[in-house]
Amino acid sequence: MTGITTAGSYFDDLRRTTERISAVVVEHIASVLLNAYYHDRTIFLFGNGGSAALASHLACDLGKGTVNGSSKRFRVLALTDNVPLMTAWANDTDYESVFAGQLANFVRRDDVAFAISGSGNSNNVLRALRVAREAGAITVGLSGFQGGKMKDLCDVCMIVPSDNMQIIEDLHLCISHALFTVIRTKLSESTLSLAKSG
Repeated sequence: MTGITTAGSYFDDLRRTTERISAVVVEHIASVLLNAYYHDRTIFLFGNGGSAALASHLACDLGKGTVNGSSKRFRVLALTDNVPLMTAWANDTDYESVFAGQLANFVRRDDVAFAISGSGNSNNVLRALRVAREAGAITVGLSGFQGGKMKDLCDVCMIVPSDNMQIIEDLHLCISHALFTVIRTKLSESTLSLAKSG
């Protein structure tokens, strides 16, 4: 872990880590999400703790924030938002099934399973990714450290190169906002282009 002892050193580390983020990988993930949109596929988001909050946040941004006068909408769902179902799986089966159990009901070939895990090693996230892969879904991940076990289960994995969980979570949020901004811009350009051609 880096030697962060002051607010200044925290922001210095955040800046240095931001400079190492691969914009190419972020753009790749944006293209995966846009492809799901254009082909009426569903995007499932999930994670634990702060990553659960981010899953809900990104689902909100994609589901509501991209609406721009078009009747077409993102089919997006945060598996973290159904608390009764999560607690039923955790209580009646085990906590490792809270996302996989939900995905087994809904995920289909070419849907997108979007996992968020700072460590990349959360067992319930890994199990859900395996269920998604077995169904033929596209798997996307946001991770940190070295990517953990998650990176090998993802078709595309954006790894924040840090060993500090707070820095990782900060940049996961930045990456999700970058995804949203890129996607919203491309959809707006597409709508404008159609309007001009019509």
